[in-house]
Amino acid sequence: MMEVILLKDVKGQGKKGEVIRVSDGYARNFLLPKGYAVMATEQGKKRISQQNAMMLRKRQTEEAKAREQAERIASLKVELKVKAGENGKLFGSVTAKDIAEGLKDQYGITVDKKKIVLPEPIKNTGEFKVEVKVYPEISTMLEVIIGQE
Repeated sequence: MMEVILLKDVKGQGKKGEVIRVSDGYARNFLLPKGYAVMATEQGKKRISQQNAMMLRKRQTEEAKAREQAERIASLKVELKVKAGENGKLFGSVTAKDIAEGLKDQYGITVDKKKIVLPEPIKNTGEFKVEVKVYPEISTMLEVIIGQE
């Protein structure tokens, strides 16, 4: 058995940066020649552990920023004025793009429209709760108020 450090994700073996034990033949004939892995030396293991520690710290700071942004978004109300008929039915609809633009215009918060979960476009006036995914596994609810122009 041989220890190697994966340079890329290898299905069934592990993810990039992991140190794994594989058979000598698999390493020499597949992983090493294709550039999927390098031999695991003490120096290489140390470098990988330092990189993993840096990535973990970076992920933790991004997560903390995402939590702060989620708390801020949860306290906001985005008000959109649109043309509507007498019974509150909109001419057209309000989409995730419209909500993202409203959030940016009213509060200066940039959120990708793909991060706004809207099962279907809003077609009536009123108040709605919309889910905003700020970071993987971190989401919040944003209040959207659709008013008549």
